[in-house]
Amino acid sequence: MAVHDDCKLRFSELKAKRTHRFIVFKIEEKQKQVVVEKVGKPTASYDDFAATLPPDECRYCVYDFDYVTADKCHKSKIFFIAWSPDTSRIRNKMIYASSKNRFKTELDGIQVELQATDPTEMSLDVIKSRVY
Repeated sequence: MAVHDDCKLRFSELKAKRTHRFIVFKIEEKQKQVVVEKVGKPTASYDDFAATLPPDECRYCVYDFDYVTADKCHKSKIFFIAWSPDTSRIRNKMIYASSKNRFKTELDGIQVELQATDPTEMSLDVIKSRVY
C-alpha cells in the first residue's frame, strides 16, 4: 500500500508546527494508497475529531493531545488511532489491519497507539489514561 506524500507533509506540520489538531487518513482502494481525508484546525476539540470518524468504515487517525502535568507543565502526545468499527466490512478491516504497520513507519513521532472498534475504546478518558 502506497502512502501519498500529502500524508507525510500533513503529519510533519502537525508534529513540528502544530498547525493541525488531528488528521484522518483513508485508504483509497482503487489507487492502492493512503490519503488525507480530513484535517482538524488547531482549535478543534476531541469531540470534533471523534465526530469525523465514519460509524461503519475503517480509518487511521493521528490526534495531538494537549495536557498539563502534575507540576503544571504543558505537554502534548501524538496518538495514532486505528479505527476499525465492528460494523465495517470484513474486507475493509483486513485491508486496514494488513497496512497499519507499514503506514505507521511513515509517520515518525507517534508516541501512543490505540486500536478502537467502537467509540468507547477511544474516549477522552481512554486518551487521558494513556498519557500518564
